[in-house]
Amino acid sequence: MAATLTLNQQRLYEQARSLQDNQNVLVVMKNNAYNFGMSLAYEAFYKAGIRSFATTNLDEAIWLRAQHSETVIVLLDPSTEFDLLKKHDITLTIPNMAFYKMYKEQCETIKVHLVFKNLLNRFGFDTAEEMKAVLDEGALTITGIWTHFAFADELEDDRYTIEKENWQYVLSVLSPYLDALTMIHAQNSASFLRDGLFDQHTHIRVGVIAYGTRPYYELPESLARQTIEVSATVKDVVTVPKGESAGYSAAFVAEEDTRLAICDIGYGNGILRTRSKHEVMINDQIYPIAVLMMSHMMVKIDEQVSIGDQVFLYNDTLRLDYFTQKGVGAFSEQMAGLNQNTFAVKTIRLSS
Repeated sequence: MAATLTLNQQRLYEQARSLQDNQNVLVVMKNNAYNFGMSLAYEAFYKAGIRSFATTNLDEAIWLRAQHSETVIVLLDPSTEFDLLKKHDITLTIPNMAFYKMYKEQCETIKVHLVFKNLLNRFGFDTAEEMKAVLDEGALTITGIWTHFAFADELEDDRYTIEKENWQYVLSVLSPYLDALTMIHAQNSASFLRDGLFDQHTHIRVGVIAYGTRPYYELPESLARQTIEVSATVKDVVTVPKGESAGYSAAFVAEEDTRLAICDIGYGNGILRTRSKHEVMINDQIYPIAVLMMSHMMVKIDEQVSIGDQVFLYNDTLRLDYFTQKGVGAFSEQMAGLNQNTFAVKTIRLSS
């Protein structure tokens, strides 16, 4: 049996429903819905009642529009494909004053959002006054404003407080226009879970929490049930005598006689090298990884493990956010790495 990636669409729906039931959600579906899969994710989110979707990729935005004519589709990155944006009724983010001045005429026929740069220093207007000048001019159909909090998941970093203060100043300067906007969205998953929906905001703009992971480790596990599982199979068991090695270039050297399980998964499946510093689960017991190779993984085991046993790298115990806290990589980094073409993909579908 090949390494298996299990996608739990039912849990994805339940997670989305728990969010949408309490406030309007703008769900981020960039990078193939965080590598969960656009079709599976959209079906779950739409059934959960979500009607607003965001991505950074125009092709994904066009795909989202094709699913339903009445949803809101926000392109978070700038684009100059104005004819396509108009044809598919996609809301464009105006990233800065220079873009506005250069493409003002082309943007007159589409809906747009203005973004404030804040401390992320990615796309965005530098000041509230610049944004107000665009609103005052009245040349565009501006339906929303937004920002991004780069430090919301850093609990001991006071720059999140600075980001919020910066954004509150923007809202105060733009206050005469806020009632006319249909979308004011600033809060990512971490910000929303820390502070609830801000006053004057219409939507939360969530990514990681919608896909079943905690944006920071201090939150209870019950807040987000993991929506994926990654497993492999023990293909062989070998014993390496004390002092001998296993793996390329003696990646593992046995300090004592050591049993190793040879498993059919490796970094060729998209498992991060940093993940190999931590444990896997076999028969509900925890075992350390000895070597991670392209197509195989060697695990230090005891006599309780046999050929054919299932080996879990991610499950309800070995959570993505657990390994984020351990320094393996962000949830999005671990998810994006998984190469679905190399797995036997199993889907737990929505119940009817």
